[in-house]
Amino acid sequence: MDKIELEIVALSHSITQTHSYAVVLGEVDGLRRLPIVIGGFEAQAIAVALERMQPSRPLTHDLFANFMTTFGIELTEVMIYKLEEGIFFSKLICHHENETVEIDSRTSDALAMAVRFNCKIYTYENILETAGLYLEQPETNVEPTAEAKSGKVPVSGKGNIDSNIKNMSLDELNNLLQKVLDQEDYVRAINIRDEIKSRKKN
Repeated sequence: MDKIELEIVALSHSITQTHSYAVVLGEVDGLRRLPIVIGGFEAQAIAVALERMQPSRPLTHDLFANFMTTFGIELTEVMIYKLEEGIFFSKLICHHENETVEIDSRTSDALAMAVRFNCKIYTYENILETAGLYLEQPETNVEPTAEAKSGKVPVSGKGNIDSNIKNMSLDELNNLLQKVLDQEDYVRAINIRDEIKSRKKN
């Protein structure tokens, strides 16, 4: 299967779901976005690395990165290789003394490591097709926002416009999905997308 390169384009926080964050991966040279729900700690770890901030004491991901660097282990890429029951599976592709090693990892941890090593992130077409979201217009700024990089994660979910998606028609859900994407509330977009896919299957 061909690999598709992704890049981190945003961190999203939903005020409708406490402590719900999503890291948003964008298809390089494409319009698809892959939002992945992560915890608050992982969101902070990614934001700190994007901003190149230096905490007074190393965070867990910094410690692991320092360990790898000290012993000459290079992280060459992150691969999101499987999606099963809504859970993304990833691995770290590492290089050490002419040997390539694959290490299983939670996707949130893999992405936190990727930004520390400035390595490429990949997935497969079937994963992006299943879990990705399409943007109608190219984003004018695909670089991580200052808020995302500083850890001041943009708060989305303005207005309670989807009180009960189960009672909405398919057309209403598609319209709502676009509104939520415009607001960059990728956490809610995931739920709406899954509801649409479920309706189409049935």
